[in-house]
Amino acid sequence: MLTLKDENLYYIGGVVRDEILGLESFDTDLTYQGNAIEKFGDLPECIKINEPFGTVRLSIDNKELDIASTRDEFYEKKGHLPTVINIGCNLEQDVKRRDFTINSLAKSTLTGEIIDYTGGLIDIKNKVLRVLHDKSFEDDPTRIIRGLKFAVRFGFNLDKKTKFLQEKYLQNINYDMSYKRVKKELIETFNLNSQKAFDEFFNQKIYKLLTTNEIIPPKYNIEKLINNFPVDNIWMVYLGWMNLDKLPLTREEQKIIDDYNILKNTTIKNDDFMIYKTFFDKTKESILLYIITTNTDYGLRFFEIKDIKISITGDDLKNLGINPSKKYSDCFDFVLKQKLENPKISKSDELKFAKDFFNLKD
Repeated sequence: MLTLKDENLYYIGGVVRDEILGLESFDTDLTYQGNAIEKFGDLPECIKINEPFGTVRLSIDNKELDIASTRDEFYEKKGHLPTVINIGCNLEQDVKRRDFTINSLAKSTLTGEIIDYTGGLIDIKNKVLRVLHDKSFEDDPTRIIRGLKFAVRFGFNLDKKTKFLQEKYLQNINYDMSYKRVKKELIETFNLNSQKAFDEFFNQKIYKLLTTNEIIPPKYNIEKLINNFPVDNIWMVYLGWMNLDKLPLTREEQKIIDDYNILKNTTIKNDDFMIYKTFFDKTKESILLYIITTNTDYGLRFFEIKDIKISITGDDLKNLGINPSKKYSDCFDFVLKQKLENPKISKSDELKFAKDFFNLKD
């Protein structure tokens, strides 16, 4: 933790929770009891101010540090970003607007004292996830996904009442919510690459945040598959087979879905050349989706043969006296078929096959 000290400055949320759990924390969240902009905004270390949220960004020892004012908030529109009010309120009001008790702990930067207004310490001890009030999921449905994330990361379980409130909300969902925030939580949860997260996402019917339809998920160990074939967009392999139309997808994410739809609607024969040509220009994530949902053998076979490449080029065909034409592509496919059958053939062997294709004599 950084050593900035003040009697009204507190480490807050995840950084305190992780310290208690003995885990490394990647975020250092600080809250100032009062108006952080008035306190720190004029310092030479201040590099950014966010007036609506009462936050400042400082640069200290070549590190950027955000400090938030204590504040209260209310959800003018359920499921969307809250409206900030009462900037500079007392610390107790500030922590009670948060998601779970385990994330509502504060630690004084001056004395190191842990401040616990909500019972977060005992819930950490008992490995319990508990919301702070009965309307928590109505205010922000993404807390349901966040709860799954914390359960997987820390081995915690929802307390009885929180579980009841979650089940109640999932039976009567307000689909007018911020799907940008939903996507963010899905990415953070499924990028953990946890089969347990996937299973519980469906067992607890959390997937209903995305669709009104009943869904039976594929029975496949996705965690193991991704461990064997690492990808950048892990969360897409877990969920890309679903209808994600509600989510704001990037161009890259949409291509994964488009490629997957092409693959699952393509009739493929058990032939190495056809398998290679079908999969070679598709995203890796889309191939994993195909393996999970459609045909495991064909998808895995592609990964066995994907690095087989021919060595000859268009220049080699020109040197044989063959003018460029669309037959170049047919020739390369012909040679590739031979190489897939025998990957050990040399470039000179490939040239012989090319000559055979064009009926050229040595």
